Amino acid sequence: MHALVLPPGPALFDAVRHALSGEGPAVLPLSPDLPRPSLEAVLRALRPTHVVTPDGVRREPGGLPTDAAVIIATSGSTGVPKGVELTAGALTASARASLARLGARKGERWLCCLPPSHISGAQVLVRSLLGGTEPIIHARFSPGDVAASGADHVSLVPTQLRRMLDAGAGVSAFRTILLGGAAAPPGLLAEARAAGARVVTTYGMSETSGGCVYDGVPLDDVDLEIGGDGRVRIRGPVLFSGYRLRDDRPFEDGWFVTSDLGVLERGRLTVLGRADDVVNTGGHKVVTGAIAEVLAGHPAVRDVVVVGRPDPEWGEIVVAVVVPRAGGGEGAGGAGLAELRAYAKERLPAYAAPRVVEMVREIPLLPNGKPDMVSLRNRK
Repeated sequence: MHALVLPPGPALFDAVRHALSGEGPAVLPLSPDLPRPSLEAVLRALRPTHVVTPDGVRREPGGLPTDAAVIIATSGSTGVPKGVELTAGALTASARASLARLGARKGERWLCCLPPSHISGAQVLVRSLLGGTEPIIHARFSPGDVAASGADHVSLVPTQLRRMLDAGAGVSAFRTILLGGAAAPPGLLAEARAAGARVVTTYGMSETSGGCVYDGVPLDDVDLEIGGDGRVRIRGPVLFSGYRLRDDRPFEDGWFVTSDLGVLERGRLTVLGRADDVVNTGGHKVVTGAIAEVLAGHPAVRDVVVVGRPDPEWGEIVVAVVVPRAGGGEGAGGAGLAELRAYAKERLPAYAAPRVVEMVREIPLLPNGKPDMVSLRNRK
C-alpha cells in the first residue's frame, strides 16, 4: 500500500486508476500540506509499505499490505488517525450509481476542487474514470476558476458554494453541483437555484464511499433504516470493508451503524445531526444541527454552527457561532443574543435556545470544508 503525499494532479489520478484496476498497489492519498507531526502520526497508525512524494518513492519499515484499493484517512472521534478501507467494488458501485442518478453521460467532465485525500475528492476521480474522461483538477479553490473550468459536473461543500455566489461566479455553468460534506443552510439552496444552478444535496461519509443519499433518496441498491436509537443505518455494495489495522466494526446484521441521527418519511431521509452533537443542557437533550437549521432561517444570519460547551450550572450550554449578513451584526440593527433566543423559542423548546451568541467573520473550516467543531467548542 502506497501513501501518496502528492499535490492534486495527473500523477495522483494515475495512481488511483491503477489501484482500482488492480494493476497497481492500493493507495492512501494524503495532503502534502499536512504538518510533519500529523503526517508521521498517520504513517505510524496506517503503516503503508511505501511513501510517494514529488521527490520519489521510499520504502517504509514495518509496512503492511491490504486487500483494499483505496484507504481514506480520517481523524476519528478521538483524533487518532483511522484508515477507512474501500475496495474497488465499493468505490465503483458508488460512482456508477451516482452517474446513473445524475444522468451523467459518457465523455462529460468532472471538476475536482476538493482534496483527493478526502472521499469527496477521491470519488470525483472515480466518477471520471467510469465516465471515460480525465478530471479537471484544481489544487486550490477559486470561485472564478471553478466557474470558468468548463466542467460539466462538480462536487462542492456549502462554504464553497456560498463563496461562489458571493463572488458572482456563474453557478449555472454546471449540469450538476453535488453539494455535501455538511448541511446546507436553507437560504443557500434557494439562492443557488434562483441563480440557475442544478444543486443535488448528498449525504454520506468515507465509510459509504462518499454520498449514498441524493436529495434525501438513497442511490440504487442502497438501503436505509433508522435504528431504535435514532441512528441512520446503511446497507449496500458501497460500504467499506473495515478500518485499517483495527478491530472495531460498526456493523449490526449487515447494517453500517452511523453516528448520525435521522428520520425517514416516505422513503426520504432527513438528517437531524450527529449523535455526539447532542447537548445535554439542564437535563434536556437537544440536537445542535436542528437548532442551527432553525437559526439559519433568521434573515440576519448568513451562516451558523451550534455547539455545546461545559457549564457549571447547566452541565452544558447551547452556543451559536454566527456569521451575520452584511450590515446585520449586533449593534447594526441585526440579530444579537436576545433576538436569536426569542426567534428560537418561537420554533423550539425554550431550553434549546442558545444561551451564548458569538459573531464571527467566518466559520473555521477543516481542509475538507467541514466546520472545525473542536475549534468551535474550545473557542474562548
